[in-house]
Amino acid sequence: MPSLLFILSATLMYSAPLVFAALGGVISERSGVINIGIEGMMVIGAFAATTTAHFTGNPWLGFVFGGLAGGILALLHAVACVFLKADQTISGVAMNLIGPGLSMFLCGVLFDGNSTTTPIKNKLPKILVGSDIDIASLMSLLLSVLIWFVFSSTKWGLRVRAVGENPAAADSLGISVSKIRVFSVILSGILAGFGGSAITLGIVTQFSSSCVAGQGFMALSALIFGKWKPFNTYLACLFFGFAQVLSITLNSGSESVLPPVILAILPYLLTISVLIFFVGKSVAPKANGVPYEKSML
Repeated sequence: MPSLLFILSATLMYSAPLVFAALGGVISERSGVINIGIEGMMVIGAFAATTTAHFTGNPWLGFVFGGLAGGILALLHAVACVFLKADQTISGVAMNLIGPGLSMFLCGVLFDGNSTTTPIKNKLPKILVGSDIDIASLMSLLLSVLIWFVFSSTKWGLRVRAVGENPAAADSLGISVSKIRVFSVILSGILAGFGGSAITLGIVTQFSSSCVAGQGFMALSALIFGKWKPFNTYLACLFFGFAQVLSITLNSGSESVLPPVILAILPYLLTISVLIFFVGKSVAPKANGVPYEKSML
């Protein structure tokens, strides 16, 4: 039977990538732009982070480049949604296709045709020796506090909220709706890239096509479950992280409590269940997903 410390530390470790990605989604959607392309941004972030860490031997540099890769992909989403007034859902789907496709292509080019990168030698450091609590877990907690403070107590945070609720009113006060939304979407991509980096630099040691495995969609579920609020979203990510740990724990013994297939899909079943029972009770920002016609740029 795993110890309570193991379950706690593993939950924090597995929830950290979700927290980064989900909080990125909170920022984007509070500004009025739906970003379902978080999965693709996590994938390309995971690839960039692992590749950089492999060639430089520095996981921190890999973490930074993972965020930058996610931000670049998010820039494409921002241009399509904010300037070209594209359907935000379709653009997000495109990001989810571009991210993995580009990552696998570059992986083959840089790693002699292989579909996986070479395992890295140095992972992100652990906070406590002998535990699974790495630095990304602490950073994700601090990030949720920071975003809560920004939204509640800073001029920029209040402007983001205003643009997401009533862009016309914000525009009439001289706030550039386009600038706020573009910056918010790019920032969401950077955080999603950090989420992918936390997977390959903190949990596993190499990039593969299945390393993210739907966690971007879990992050989207978490922000809906958390009602687009930073702390609520953080707690929702802990729940989904615990679901992953529970799946691993129940399948770790000599005889599984449940069939392996059920244990493998358990986190995703819980994700769907949350959406079914809670999505109707969550109210998104009023202008979320609605293009604003007047550009201030």
